[in-house]
Amino acid sequence: MLSPLPPRITPVILAGGSGTRLWPLSRGSYPKQFSSLTGDESLFQTAARRMSGTLGNIAFADPIVVTNSDFRFIVTEQLAAVGLNPGPVLLEPEGRNTAPAALSAALFLLEEDPQAIMLIAPADHQIPDQAGFHTAVARGLWALENGDLVTFGIRPDRAETGYGYLELATSVPDASSDPHAPLRLNGFVEKPDQAEALRMLQSGRYLWNAGLFMCRAADLLAAFKTHAAHLIAPVAQAVREATHDLGFLRLDPAHWNEVEDISLDYAVMEKADTLCVVPLHAGWSDLGDWASVWRISPQDADGVATYGPATAIDCHNSLLRSDCPGVELVGIGLHNIFAVALPDAVLVADMRSAQQVKQAVLALQSKGALQAMTAPKHHRPWGWYESLSLADRFQVKRIHVHPGGTLSLQSHMHRSEHWVVVAGTARVTCDGQVQLVTENQSIYIPLGAKHRLENPGKMPMILIEVQTGPYVGEDDIIRYEDIYDRV
Repeated sequence: MLSPLPPRITPVILAGGSGTRLWPLSRGSYPKQFSSLTGDESLFQTAARRMSGTLGNIAFADPIVVTNSDFRFIVTEQLAAVGLNPGPVLLEPEGRNTAPAALSAALFLLEEDPQAIMLIAPADHQIPDQAGFHTAVARGLWALENGDLVTFGIRPDRAETGYGYLELATSVPDASSDPHAPLRLNGFVEKPDQAEALRMLQSGRYLWNAGLFMCRAADLLAAFKTHAAHLIAPVAQAVREATHDLGFLRLDPAHWNEVEDISLDYAVMEKADTLCVVPLHAGWSDLGDWASVWRISPQDADGVATYGPATAIDCHNSLLRSDCPGVELVGIGLHNIFAVALPDAVLVADMRSAQQVKQAVLALQSKGALQAMTAPKHHRPWGWYESLSLADRFQVKRIHVHPGGTLSLQSHMHRSEHWVVVAGTARVTCDGQVQLVTENQSIYIPLGAKHRLENPGKMPMILIEVQTGPYVGEDDIIRYEDIYDRV
């Protein structure tokens, strides 16, 4: 007799956030979920790997990823880099928070499988103990048999004011009982002040709200019908009238624009009487600010964590991080400070002010600084580029083209370009003429010429581009052909 197949869970990874409290590393054009904060992989990659394959009595389907159009190629590229295949990638025309995102995934899943189980997870959390995570997920599966919705809570180890909390009907069980057994929930608590956070910590009846949910798609839809019915029609129409684009599914913008911007907590979970909590003992952190990054980073005897070319002298309880190989960051006599250096921006702040970094982003936006939202490295479906120098009438860029990558056939009205290949081989089309340009060779692209750049090789191709002319902005481009449908 064949053994029964393990329950199949579809991860729904929410990957559209901006993460302004981790500025300058995290920005609107390249938010924290796609960055490496603690290792070689991005938070998105580790989240996807955590919910993949078959482990014990749990089998994960390919993930559904909900993100926005600007990140679509980053999503597929990063999944491929860790050997994972994406399921559907749903593209939101505009961010509408987590409730519409989760509902769109549920409706999509129900078209395929009326019994579908979904595990809704942010893309930007760290959960280093994978075995502990899977134990909690397995416990959560029990509750689904009764039609319950499941959330996961973290036992607090400090009076944290940056998290929301879950109030339990009873105290958190001690180690003598099952630490992952589902518990009944009294309600949700907003981010508290310091005194209230300390009271809740001491009471033993509160868990941090991890923003992780598991449920049957049909049960989630039923909860929406009861508590947020007004969201269903426009989201359903946006899914029904979605268009396929190079393997992505673009939700219909006209109907999506009718959807309220609201979180899944507010729309459904705080009102549901079928919600239970599974304690998650897996080293969770939402990495929501630089203080949390410091806490989970390797530290020396003085509590100092360094990353990249950074040196600490007589420092204590501080984080020094340089994400630029050419920038040496040195701290002397620092106490409870985090300092983060990128090629175009430096942040220095007191650890106690970690939650206020988003105010710096708003201040930069108000003065029109590009650094507020735009990262120094610009990712494109064919690779990436970064500006090395920008001044009146010229710009110097480094351009990295992935193997097989192809830029659009294009021309410029205000600039000419000089290309010097420093690694790999470029196939260059210029006014109908095609030639190979190899390492240490160069080519000139005249003003107005129709041109295209490709990497025909199996290794990355890197070139230095010097733009000259009265205007070198990114909008000086006319596209004629593009394999990524950006014409």
